[in-house]
Amino acid sequence: MKPRKWKTLRSDVAYSTPIFDLYRRRSTHARRGERDFFILDAPNWVNIIPLAKNGDVVMIRQWRHGISEFTLEVPGGMVDPEDPSPMHAARREMVEETGFDSDAIVELGKVHPNPAIQGNICFSFLAENVRQVERVVSLGDEETEVVMVPMREIRGMIASGDIMHALTIAAFSFLHVYNPPPKRRRKK
Repeated sequence: MKPRKWKTLRSDVAYSTPIFDLYRRRSTHARRGERDFFILDAPNWVNIIPLAKNGDVVMIRQWRHGISEFTLEVPGGMVDPEDPSPMHAARREMVEETGFDSDAIVELGKVHPNPAIQGNICFSFLAENVRQVERVVSLGDEETEVVMVPMREIRGMIASGDIMHALTIAAFSFLHVYNPPPKRRRKK
């Protein structure tokens, strides 16, 4: 049998937080009847691979409350309402979290972080020839450290589990496999 779509009957906020809203969605299906589903409504997200001229990736070691551990990841965060585009948000996050900036930013791709319970998108970018423009001071609840990692070590760190953040791995997958940016011709 061919799969059929579910139809939403109603949706209301069950719980609201500063980061996401939890919706109760009442849906119906021709063969399965009516059911409640719970959906996290979060803004779109961004992440960005800051790549220095020497081949180092500017990464963040950050405390993550969900796993009560530090992760090694690329800078990223939410697209704020005042951001004119996901690319702008990615650049803003990169500067805020690392102090590095670039004028050469390209979009690599986008993914649904967890379509079973979320409707948002995470956009991945590459920033080439990054340069340090300011010193970073951890603010608010974030506990971070800027870490320089040679690009040649990234694949091994993913394979070994040293890098386990799924959205960071997605960004590197776009860069290395699925949507690598075109090589630029060097001016003579």
